[in-house]
Amino acid sequence: MASLQTFLKEKAVGGLVSWQLQQSAAEKFQLTVAEVEIVILQAELLPARYQRNQQMISTAQQLKLLQSHVAVVGCGGLGGYIIEELARLGVGQIVAIDPDVFEEHNLNRQLLSSIELLGTSKTDAAVQRIAEINPAVRVRPINVAFGKENGRDMLKDVDLVIDAVDNVPTRLELAEVSCQLNVPLVHGAIAGWYGQVLTVYPGEDTLQKLYAKWTDGKGIEAKLGNPSFTPAVAASLQVAEACKLLLGLGGTLRKRMLSVNLLDMQFDEIPL
Repeated sequence: MASLQTFLKEKAVGGLVSWQLQQSAAEKFQLTVAEVEIVILQAELLPARYQRNQQMISTAQQLKLLQSHVAVVGCGGLGGYIIEELARLGVGQIVAIDPDVFEEHNLNRQLLSSIELLGTSKTDAAVQRIAEINPAVRVRPINVAFGKENGRDMLKDVDLVIDAVDNVPTRLELAEVSCQLNVPLVHGAIAGWYGQVLTVYPGEDTLQKLYAKWTDGKGIEAKLGNPSFTPAVAASLQVAEACKLLLGLGGTLRKRMLSVNLLDMQFDEIPL
């Protein structure tokens, strides 16, 4: 890899490696763009796409993100935004889990949806979208519903799980399996003008406490619906939590829930 580093350093401008140079290096040295990106960061250079990250994320931290492995369970309203933001952030491996295809009622809020993609698998759409945005990121699609029986295989080797499902039973199973695998879970839920975000560390039963009085399937979302903006807000908060967890930065929403009320523009912290 020394010759590749030399090639990159000679052609980088101001320590930045353009996308065109990254592509050229991949072709010249017969590597994937992801493999080239690792060498770029190891050489303390930076892919130009991440230059606006520089003031808050170091080159070493950018490399850590590239080498991170995150599972997103649910690729709809929350999940579409989460997957895109993770890829733009530079998280290198994403497992996208969802059994559904796009329907017309998804078009008001689901980032990955479009008229052309109606009837298309949400996970396949995620692969296509991220390939267009950041080819150094690998998305592994799993077009199967998550459950306790298959969940351990789906989440194998991930560093972090992000909850973007739309029903409480699956959410509780996800929390259980994540705990069994000793993996942190970033939870998010939305309904109408409202949302909530929290982080569950292995060994904690925060979600079980939160939903202790739950008695019905999809919960309040089925009654309040969802507009375009609520999933974007909650998903962004979840990705911020994910970034901190992967890099070991700041304080997380551990044993406390951030409650979001966009109708009154009020954010409240609730101890759990």
